[in-house]
Amino acid sequence: MKDVLKVQNASVQFGGLKAVENVSFEIKEGELLGLIGPNGAGKTTIFNLVTGVYAPSAGHIFLNDEEITGKKQEQIVKSGMARTFQNIRLFKKMTVLENVKVACNHHMSYSVVQAVTRGKKYRSEEQEAQELAESILDIFSMGHLQESLAVNLPYGQQRKLEIARAMATNPSVLLLDEPAAGMNPTETAELMETIALIRDRYNISILLIEHDMSLVMGICERIVVLNYGTVLASGTPSEVANNPQVIAAYLGE
Repeated sequence: MKDVLKVQNASVQFGGLKAVENVSFEIKEGELLGLIGPNGAGKTTIFNLVTGVYAPSAGHIFLNDEEITGKKQEQIVKSGMARTFQNIRLFKKMTVLENVKVACNHHMSYSVVQAVTRGKKYRSEEQEAQELAESILDIFSMGHLQESLAVNLPYGQQRKLEIARAMATNPSVLLLDEPAAGMNPTETAELMETIALIRDRYNISILLIEHDMSLVMGICERIVVLNYGTVLASGTPSEVANNPQVIAAYLGE
């Protein structure tokens, strides 16, 4: 299997602080990779590097064999990257369907004039976006909620909606930043099923930051452990769980 996302010797510093130093890892097509470590280890910084929020001080990042180092966020999204955030970022006053449709915008090419006059191209692309959003919501078992306001959804459903919206960008790599944060055990179990479903249905690669070790160990095929901005260890869940350095730095807590 080919490498879909490749991070090579990536570093970033803020002033004199080295947040990430010489980090390398790759994700293969259809792989589910976990990124774990103590708070402040550099996990979200890595997400911000590969999605273009930060430019690396050194190193290179490749997506689908294309170098995306230093590219703008919207360019990286169009190249096949999508992400969710630690804190849910939905359009709370928009409906469930509208939240997913808005992510279809980068597929659209109609002009402002065509939008104002509601020309043929506008109608065609808007209909395609509608159908795509509805199909994604059906896959996520949320079709019956499409007219509900996002703000009225239970917490677990809001998390699912955020992932559904990310899928509307048609990514080859999906980054999930602590998706189980704040969830109860039932919601976490449902989330695990959702992650497995979208990976298997779409054959996309998933990079997951999570502190819930039952989720990480239960769903990830490989795990990379960060500590103080560097890679402490990597391997299968079993290898990582039994690594003395990982236990001392993180799992022993």
